[in-house]
Amino acid sequence: MVLQLHVWGPAFTLPSIEAQCLAAIAYCSLALPKGSWELVATSDPSVSPTGELPALQDGSTWVSRFRNIVDYLRQYSNGAWDLDCDLDETARADSIAFSSFIESRGQVLIDLSLYVSSQNYYGNTSPAYGNLLQWPNQWILPPKLHGAAKARTEHLGLSSLDLQAMEEQRQREHSAAVAAGRVPKNLIARPRDTVSKLLGRTAQQNHFRLEALTGEFFEPLEAMLGKKAYLLAKNEDDPLSSLDCIALGYLSLALVPELTFPWLRDAMRTKSPQLAAYTERVRRRCFGQAPVEVAHAFSPQSAPSSPLPWRTPSRISVAAVGSTLLDTLADSTPLLRNLRRFNGLKAGAQSPDAGLSGLERTVVSQAADAGKNDLYASVATVVGGVAVLVGYMFHIGMITPLVSGQEEYEEEEEEEEGTEEFMDAGSATDFLNMGNIGDLRIPGSS
Repeated sequence: MVLQLHVWGPAFTLPSIEAQCLAAIAYCSLALPKGSWELVATSDPSVSPTGELPALQDGSTWVSRFRNIVDYLRQYSNGAWDLDCDLDETARADSIAFSSFIESRGQVLIDLSLYVSSQNYYGNTSPAYGNLLQWPNQWILPPKLHGAAKARTEHLGLSSLDLQAMEEQRQREHSAAVAAGRVPKNLIARPRDTVSKLLGRTAQQNHFRLEALTGEFFEPLEAMLGKKAYLLAKNEDDPLSSLDCIALGYLSLALVPELTFPWLRDAMRTKSPQLAAYTERVRRRCFGQAPVEVAHAFSPQSAPSSPLPWRTPSRISVAAVGSTLLDTLADSTPLLRNLRRFNGLKAGAQSPDAGLSGLERTVVSQAADAGKNDLYASVATVVGGVAVLVGYMFHIGMITPLVSGQEEYEEEEEEEEGTEEFMDAGSATDFLNMGNIGDLRIPGSS
């Protein structure tokens, strides 16, 4: 059976907008024979049982994330589709260490460049997702990815790259100052800041921090590459390894995209020119010479010379749309969101792809169950407290129970009171003799 690799779709002339997907595409293009796999730009994490992309589908078996896919392909082919088969123990250790380094440090820089930087996100990243996603995912997934990237990079103290958040914070501070009487109400609001102005204003806090982050990522890889063709190569004819694939995934998203504020690309070209040249060379070998367009993924016949085996993704079903909307509603409800989180934690721990030992699987599952029990206890406490409060209000008379027929009785009393008032008004009219107009005499008349 032909294997299918489900990924996020093309963007920025690359076959995917996500680093792990790019790494998986590069590995499959190098290791798998032609005709043994297909590339599907699903761009919908819900197709995978784990809710992650990339995801390799082998019939009813699904494997997510780059490292798990590499291990599965090695076992599936009995070692025939293993790019690291010729590595010695030292090189394998280096591959594992530098792969973790690239994933951790590279993801942070990609988050800052494509998502946290407001000019890049709203000008480039968000429109790219709009070209890939179908309704309703095009309105749901980008904000979720944006928020997740901001949460992952919050500890770095570089929130000034997020101009929208900075503007909202400035407006909140301005409103608080006006409410406290410290600023006149007719004060003219300042214009929206630009990234250059923000970085210039807080140069010591932001500019040097970005310099340090890019240097810590690019310089070790530049030193490891040296004059070699590939990262782990010892001779000129040594092939690429899985480390080159994972490096290509993150480095290509740093170098290739034409962004409104290309600070990451400029840093890579300035600090690590050999690494930039290496990225371009490996990109052309894995993804082809021609730029990848979105149409290639949705209409493979439009790219007959592409080295990638694109397969047209299926249209989203009504059931999938309903499931997406329900999941979004559940994620917007704190109680259901926490319950889903604990269920997902337990399911992930019990999955054979988690790589956990029996003891670790048991501990994580028990922690998830304990979290759910605490959640249920909190809900029961709140419900019980509300019930006690309502009972007390009944007891002291703040709330009076409505007896059957009382509402009709009150309406009849109101009607009787209205009739009595009307009759009283008639009696007053008779008393004033306003009904006998003929008995009135005008002074001076005969």
